[in-house]
Amino acid sequence: MAKKTINARTLKIQKGEIIQHQGDTNSKIYLIKKGLLRSYSIDSNAKEHIFMFAREGQLMGDAALPGEPCQLYIGALEDCELIVRDKNITKDARPSTFKMLVECMVHLQERVIMLMSVSAIDRYTHFEKKYPELLQRLPQRIIAAYLGITPQALSKIKGERAKNR
Repeated sequence: MAKKTINARTLKIQKGEIIQHQGDTNSKIYLIKKGLLRSYSIDSNAKEHIFMFAREGQLMGDAALPGEPCQLYIGALEDCELIVRDKNITKDARPSTFKMLVECMVHLQERVIMLMSVSAIDRYTHFEKKYPELLQRLPQRIIAAYLGITPQALSKIKGERAKNR
């Protein structure tokens, strides 16, 4: 029996480029070989809400089923090299791909619970411990949007923490 191949291609994009828009119906799964992506939504007041980041070795995608409209934008925070796959990946995926999908689900569950029940300073502390390298790679406004706070609130948190050290 012949082994099925997964439709994949390499894509290089530049910082600031958006590869998926809210409402698109061609949702893909992206494996980050190099760079940093974010997924986010924009509310009716034009406020950006960052859903998640994905860095080297991680997956990024939208939960929309094939043919259904996406809810998220996906954009590059750095120049990126990506492996792009169709959503049918789950039919023929290798165990390592499933492991990455499970890790992504665990991360998202943890993030949602934190946003619902943890203070802003505790969210920042968690972010600082979990993603120390992103503190240098991301502008403060992006970190603040991810934490669900304003850049001013993030500055205040960082100032208070520096004063207490």
